[in-house]
Amino acid sequence: MGRWNSTNVPGFILMGLTDSAETQLVLSLLFLLIYLITLLGNAGMILIIRLDPQLHSPMYFFLTHLSFLDLSYSSVITPKTLQNLLTSTKNISFMGCFIQLYFFIVFGAAECLLLSSMAYDRYVAICRPLHYPVIMSTGLCHALLAGSYVVGFVDSTVNAVSISRLHFCNSNVIQHFFCDTSPILALSCSDTSEVEIIIFICAGSNLLLSLIIISGSYVSILSTIMNINSTAGKQKAFSTCASHLLGVTIFYSTMIFTYLKPKSSYSLGRDQVASVFYTIVIPMLNPLIYSLRNKEVKSAAVRVLKKKE
Repeated sequence: MGRWNSTNVPGFILMGLTDSAETQLVLSLLFLLIYLITLLGNAGMILIIRLDPQLHSPMYFFLTHLSFLDLSYSSVITPKTLQNLLTSTKNISFMGCFIQLYFFIVFGAAECLLLSSMAYDRYVAICRPLHYPVIMSTGLCHALLAGSYVVGFVDSTVNAVSISRLHFCNSNVIQHFFCDTSPILALSCSDTSEVEIIIFICAGSNLLLSLIIISGSYVSILSTIMNINSTAGKQKAFSTCASHLLGVTIFYSTMIFTYLKPKSSYSLGRDQVASVFYTIVIPMLNPLIYSLRNKEVKSAAVRVLKKKE
């Protein structure tokens, strides 16, 4: 990841979300509950899709990996956050900090492109239903998934290497509850303008590409739905996309708010609230969104449970 230049700090201290012991206890209980729901929800979603043959389709193939990514990047952040809330030790080593940052970016960037792959899948299913089995072949699904992970690793490597070349020679106190780009840049005593540009280009290009694919897919989907004569047909088509569109809206709005802005507009309070939402809350919401609004998943869960009896 590069070497640390002219740095005199032995590691970092994560200040967390609050100094109040009572508030820390409340937050630790709340985050623990959310994390347990996240683990159960996402692991349950993966298990149900794997065990039920009726869900072995491209849409649920992508949904399985969405659950895996949510589970992964929540696990990169939440356990360390819980440790910091429950103990007085808030230290994190250089290596530990950058490992956390690296894998958080990997999973977050991969999820952006995976969501766009899911949008393309819905476009083909609604706009070109007769060609759906041919277009959304196993090979294409695996290629789209592999591309998401490759972009995630490349994006994260570029960001981590760029940040690791900065000087950290004064304070080592990170005003945040995990190692994220903005608070680390704010801590550096180097000129961070070049690194900010690199991060903006990486994050911006990833988000822009994903949003173009998602927007183009849903414009075509909406056009096709409006041409359906049957009211029941329109409702069925809308319900097919509703869960994904809701998940996309929540995920992208918080990511754009947090990352596509200059360092000068960094606000500790606003960014911490947004960060809690997309690192801890959204991974819990996704399995609820995709299961509670999906009759096929609920039916599959019932079938799986009956088999276990």
